[in-house]
Amino acid sequence: MDTAYEKNYITPSGLEKLREEFRILKYEERPKVVEVVAWAAGNGDRSENGDYIYGKKRLREIDKRLRFLNKRLDNAEVVDPRKVVSEQILFGATVTLLDDDGVEKIYTIVGIDETEVERGKISWKSPIARALFKARVGDYVTFQAPQGERGFEILEVCYKAID
Repeated sequence: MDTAYEKNYITPSGLEKLREEFRILKYEERPKVVEVVAWAAGNGDRSENGDYIYGKKRLREIDKRLRFLNKRLDNAEVVDPRKVVSEQILFGATVTLLDDDGVEKIYTIVGIDETEVERGKISWKSPIARALFKARVGDYVTFQAPQGERGFEILEVCYKAID
């Protein structure tokens, strides 16, 4: 499905990060690049003017990112994990798991724009999050990982603020 038209589930902190990126690009970075391009255009031959060529390229990149961010913000469906009351694993849950090798792992299920696997933040669309969806403490879930089928026992489920 085209991500431009589907709901963009996101936490309050994730929404603020998208808004901040949009603000910086639109009101700080873009005006500076426009200024450089205008200055470079006034220097004559544009075909060999590096400042002009790079500036125009950067403007296209910024405008593309602004359009993307605007769509993501328009489709944002904010879910505050602090307000979720459930024993099941849903969007925004922080889950402690015990894998088949006896290693504990902690994952927080967040929006696709907030994913930071190295910090344990996984997208609600990821295979592991889909496998965990609606499970409870004590359940054993499996999912298909690149290395093959993996399993986890769910040790803890909580809902808290996400940074």
